[in-house]
Amino acid sequence: MKSLRLLLGALLVATLPLHAEDKKPAATTETKDNVKNVTVDEAEKLVKEKKALVLDVRTPEEFAKGHIPGAKNVDFNDDNFVKNVGALDPKTPLLVHCGSGGRSTQALPALKDKAVVYHLKNGFSAWEKAGKPIETGEKK
Repeated sequence: MKSLRLLLGALLVATLPLHAEDKKPAATTETKDNVKNVTVDEAEKLVKEKKALVLDVRTPEEFAKGHIPGAKNVDFNDDNFVKNVGALDPKTPLLVHCGSGGRSTQALPALKDKAVVYHLKNGFSAWEKAGKPIETGEKK
């Protein structure tokens, strides 16, 4: 019985660092040098004022079902993703998003040469949930 308690204690101690890493850091709007995380309201302001090109990195099928008005669709899963975003003007600020933030976060390294990148936290689902305007249709 003592051996079992020692084993369980050792396992508990061994997993403590894992649990500590699971905790998210305090919320911040800044990420890498050229990336700023933005809320839905901040993103809407950027769209309305035409201060950024909206870069939607979801699939064409997702994009066609609904997207931020004026968005450009460049599928993160496309084999030519890096080449396609590399062709975008590096001086043009980008508002990048996907469905919920995962793919767009993974896309950020490919956007490191862009002047300014705004990353929509929680993605298009947050935009939609907030009741912001959407349009439907094919890839732009």
